[in-house]
Amino acid sequence: MIKKTLYFGNPAYLSFNNGQLVLRLPEVEKNDSLPISFKQKAIRTIPVEDIGVLLLDHQQITVTHALLSALLDNNCAIITCDNNHLPTGLMLPLCGNATQSERFHDQIEASLPLQKQLWRQTVQAKIANQAKLLHERKIECGNMLKWITEVHSGDTDNIEARAAVYYWSNLFPQIPYFSRKRDGVPPNNLLNYGYAILRAIVARALVGSGLLPTLGIHHHNRYNAYCLADDIMEPYRPYVDRLVCEFLDERIDITQLQTNIKTRLLTLPTTEVIIDGQRSPLMIAVAQTTATVYKCFSGETRKITYPEM
Repeated sequence: MIKKTLYFGNPAYLSFNNGQLVLRLPEVEKNDSLPISFKQKAIRTIPVEDIGVLLLDHQQITVTHALLSALLDNNCAIITCDNNHLPTGLMLPLCGNATQSERFHDQIEASLPLQKQLWRQTVQAKIANQAKLLHERKIECGNMLKWITEVHSGDTDNIEARAAVYYWSNLFPQIPYFSRKRDGVPPNNLLNYGYAILRAIVARALVGSGLLPTLGIHHHNRYNAYCLADDIMEPYRPYVDRLVCEFLDERIDITQLQTNIKTRLLTLPTTEVIIDGQRSPLMIAVAQTTATVYKCFSGETRKITYPEM
């Protein structure tokens, strides 16, 4: 089942009762002129088991501990945002699989040659999807296709970086000299937001597959708690990029993260992708990908299943 992505961008009281997330609005609760019957009708409930990602984007949102506990028990990823409405925090459950200890052991014991081979597959899948997006945009991508064949174990020649330079230099022809930087000019702000949502989806799926999002196959930053999520999300990034391209095509104002932009980016979990020859919502596809990551660690297979654009 596709889990829901919930976004809260206004003051709200969020609590838990009888398996439901209960939403109450403070402007309604505090308005003494409103009848009690109206206030009762203003209360909304959503089954916690249906929620996959919860995004909190206002400084006056109150969440009860009981709700946090219930959400984490149901493997929900909880994202918090700062005053600039950019995601800054991610909360995940500690245990998401019945054979957690065994899976942790298999992940920790994965050999370096295996990790390098898995990173090679990941880079190839990422460049392939980037090339397909460029092709969709009628931008030359022959060199990208050639670079896919040149990626070696561990990407020792850093083909990923070479492809990234060409990709970002050409993806947005409307923006001369565009450079992909977290604090760079728009649409970097949109990319940051979309990637944060994607990261939460991938981290949630990794926990569901019984893996530690911290222990990466390539990323090993000592300050990064989601190295494996950052590895596995790489081939999925072009799906965010495609949405951003659509905003530019539609001449939408991208200088600020407007509500209409956030709404579109929050559809990412239900975006249709093709994985293993089948059409699937992105959230389900990510779960398939993370399941094969574990199978690689356990020795059942040597190939990660990634989507193809």
